[in-house]
Amino acid sequence: MKNIMNKTATVMAVHRERYELLAENHMFYGKLKTADFYNVNERVEFPTVGDEVEILFNETGDSLITKVLPRKSVFMRQTMGLPDQAVAANFDYVFITMSLNRDFHISKLERYLTVAWQSGGTPVIVLTKADLCEDRGRYLEQIYEAAPGVDVFCISSLTGEGIPEMEHFFAEGRTMVMLGSSGVGKSSFVNTLMGKEEMATGGIREADAQGRHTTTHRQCMFLPKEIVLPSGERIMGGGRIIDTPGMRKLIVSEVEEGLKSSFEDIEELAACCKFSDCTHKSEPGCAIRRALEDGTLSEKRWKTYQDMLREEAFSKERKKAMMKKIGKARKEIKAKRG
Repeated sequence: MKNIMNKTATVMAVHRERYELLAENHMFYGKLKTADFYNVNERVEFPTVGDEVEILFNETGDSLITKVLPRKSVFMRQTMGLPDQAVAANFDYVFITMSLNRDFHISKLERYLTVAWQSGGTPVIVLTKADLCEDRGRYLEQIYEAAPGVDVFCISSLTGEGIPEMEHFFAEGRTMVMLGSSGVGKSSFVNTLMGKEEMATGGIREADAQGRHTTTHRQCMFLPKEIVLPSGERIMGGGRIIDTPGMRKLIVSEVEEGLKSSFEDIEELAACCKFSDCTHKSEPGCAIRRALEDGTLSEKRWKTYQDMLREEAFSKERKKAMMKKIGKARKEIKAKRG
């Protein structure tokens, strides 16, 4: 192989086993160096969008990715029966997008908030399709209860409403990742910021408010230095935005810190219980039961918290069993190789 040099590059897009890379303002393709990523003796991180990676640069063909550098933040997604998958890395903000229609579910928002806090990024709630909603108050009331202190914006990608208030997130040097279900308007929002049809859009089926999958891969894009909104208003840009495929179901896994942040009110209540090992069922002096009785804590929010705790515990056990199985397989492969 000719013209090979060691470099550091940024992963801008992931297409199955091929990666779009950026280094020194030059875009090129790369693939994993098999010996470095499929070594049976150790578990390594695979690259995702936003990662900084070490490569062997090749001018005449695909470069080889040899190592993923340490991440400052990462969003992990669990897939049934498979190890956790990194969806995006090295972002500052997590834009949790939900549309102001029947796709809106507060329990779904609480799940996204939990994984957002766990990722190391700062969650920001973006409510899309504001131009189609006449009663935003009923949505905002639920959000303020579930996500105290988190920034919330109602926006319209069609008119540009609400987007100027978000200008400080788009500045040069800042990176955002978009999370949300299919069809809630993530790609339309990205297109509005980019000023062109960068991502395919689908929308929500009127019959059941379920979204069609539009974004099919993970991609990082540089926003224009100046963003021109549909209204003609101009705001500052220059940052980076990562769009991800929509998710029908988000499984929580390894999110202990995220749960503490997302359900800080419940964590604080539990700390006030008379007994440190309180099960919050029938013990005297239980602050959780008292809050449920006087309405300070809603039954629905308490149930969501319990469900997520159980799901996390189950995921941990499943991951433990999976890693044991993988470890056994590695030993068997190593033994066969002598």
